[in-house]
Amino acid sequence: MIKITFCLHRRPELTRADFQDYWLNRHAPLVASLQEAIRMRRYVQTHAITTSFDEPIRLSRGAPDSFDGIAELWWDSLEELSQGFGKKEGREAGRLLVEDERKFIDLARSPLWFNREHVIVG
Repeated sequence: MIKITFCLHRRPELTRADFQDYWLNRHAPLVASLQEAIRMRRYVQTHAITTSFDEPIRLSRGAPDSFDGIAELWWDSLEELSQGFGKKEGREAGRLLVEDERKFIDLARSPLWFNREHVIVG
């Protein structure tokens, strides 16, 4: 399995609640509707929550501000990913996704990378 992990920061004019609402209720259905076009196996959103532990833990480690969420997208292989985005239908799907992401994600502050999981526990 190949995965893209996308660590998301919201656009500065959005609250975290507004960002997460748009992401879950507007963007997620778009992603689901394009699943076959891009040959994606799985899509998961992890939404950050605010707790009393956030700031003490961040400060104790000298860590940067937290993300507003993490998106994870899976493909069976690099070949499947390439085939999905290599066709006209997949390229158009990719264009639609980025166009929508610009509405709620601060793309310049939101790193993404391709990866392969190694499960250690569980």
